[in-house]
This record gives sequence, structure tokens and C-alpha cells, in this order.
Amino acid sequence: MAKVRDFFEDKKRSDSHPTVVDCGYQVVHTSEGVFLQLSTYGSDQRQTQKKTSQTLQFDRDHAEQLLRVIMSTFPGLQGTAMGERP
Repeated sequence: MAKVRDFFEDKKRSDSHPTVVDCGYQVVHTSEGVFLQLSTYGSDQRQTQKKTSQTLQFDRDHAEQLLRVIMSTFPGLQGTAMGERP
């Protein structure tokens, strides 16, 4: 598990990953404040089903940074309601 400290654009070449996983989310209330927690779970080929593989936590400031990254990557999302596709 890790709290996200910083965002930066990674310029290395990358391709789409062949493995597909599920991602759960939680709102975590701590003495430090509220965090959005995203956890990925093992692929269908993993021996232990639904075991957490990686967990990331975002405080409000870092969630806002992530939102800006998402909006710049997918500008068509702006103005759409949850669940709708542009």
C-alpha cells in the first residue's frame, strides 16, 4: 500500500497491458483526513482469487491532480455526467 506523493509524466514508451484486473475503491477516513483508495485484484490466472495486488491512496490534493491528468488525457469527459458516454 502506498500514498501517492507526486505525479509526473513518464516519457518512456509503453504498450497496453495484456492482463485485465478488477479495481475496487474505498473512501478511507483517518486522523490524517479522507483518502480515496484504489486497489487492484489479481488477474483471472492468479491462484488466489480476489487478493489485493496493489493499493494506492490519494488525499484531496492528489486526487485533484489525478483528475487534471485524467481530464487532459480524455478531454471529452469534461461535462459528462457519471455513467454517460460523450
